[in-house]
Amino acid sequence: MSYNTFAGFYDELTDNISYPRRAEYFDKVIRKFSPNASILLDLACGTGSLSIELAKLGYDVVGTDGSEQMLSEAMQKKARALYGEDFEREEPSDPQIEKILFLCQPMQELDMYGTIDAAVCALDSINHVTDSAVVQKIFDRVSLFLNPGAVFVFDVNSVYKHQKVLGNNVFVFDREDVYCVWQNSYQEEHFQVQMDLDFFEYDDHTDSYTRTCESFCERAYTDEEIRSFIKKSGLKLVATYAEDSFDPVKEDTQRIIYVAQK
Repeated sequence: MSYNTFAGFYDELTDNISYPRRAEYFDKVIRKFSPNASILLDLACGTGSLSIELAKLGYDVVGTDGSEQMLSEAMQKKARALYGEDFEREEPSDPQIEKILFLCQPMQELDMYGTIDAAVCALDSINHVTDSAVVQKIFDRVSLFLNPGAVFVFDVNSVYKHQKVLGNNVFVFDREDVYCVWQNSYQEEHFQVQMDLDFFEYDDHTDSYTRTCESFCERAYTDEEIRSFIKKSGLKLVATYAEDSFDPVKEDTQRIIYVAQK
């Protein structure tokens, strides 16, 4: 999946996410289990919002993503963070942001230049991989590059969310620059949701709308399956939390945080 169309609208359609708050949460989880972590992998980093916020907290960040379009957005966002929206600054504003390295790599083909102290994978990126064998490869590759004691913190959409929230529902996003109709089709097998997005972008020059489309699928993995991925990769599950908190997971938890340690 390249997310060619989605990349250009991703930030506008996910403007409800507080990346500073998410970064602070991930930082607390990492420090709880690996207090001295320094080099961090942001796996499936998308447009780089979380990478930048984690860099602000002092991490040396490597962001990887399989989409060239997403990484193009990330590089532009990094430049704006360093030099201002209109590039009014001559000197970069933050050396940690300047050090962020973005690499175009599918998750299952992760290849670091060295070992890392922590890895995060946010916003249900694991769910976007619908082949369990490929998910196992992802965990294996992350485990390979983790230092002893390093942690892998990731979130997943739960089976409950796929069944009861995403399901066969339709969502409409009316933003300043784009109108999006998001249609879901639930497939009971593997708790999968087929997602079809139609984007309508207004063109001032022609006084008309341009329609573009994107489709992808998400799969919800059971807790048993995820524990198996972790164990087979040589990692140890040390914690599970609900919804960016330190609360226990409940039956109706929509987003589950897993913490695995090398």
